[in-house]
Amino acid sequence: MPWIRQIPIEEATGLLKQELDKAVERAGRVWKIVHIMSLNPRVLKEGIGFYGALMFGRSPLSRAQRELLATVVSVELDCRY
Repeated sequence: MPWIRQIPIEEATGLLKQELDKAVERAGRVWKIVHIMSLNPRVLKEGIGFYGALMFGRSPLSRAQRELLATVVSVELDCRY
């Protein structure tokens, strides 16, 4: 159980509901890393945009290299990826 308060998905309205609906369209579910930002839907929206730019935008790194970097950093920080 997370110690950061979250808005239950079924209670989401407005921008938060829109962003959570998009999350389900993208991934088939709302991942915890997305849900943890539910108290600030604007940050959630911008955070997803930032992630998209990093992982899918123009870069000298391939998609596989970017995923590998994300995985290595997560392991180093003892974070579940």
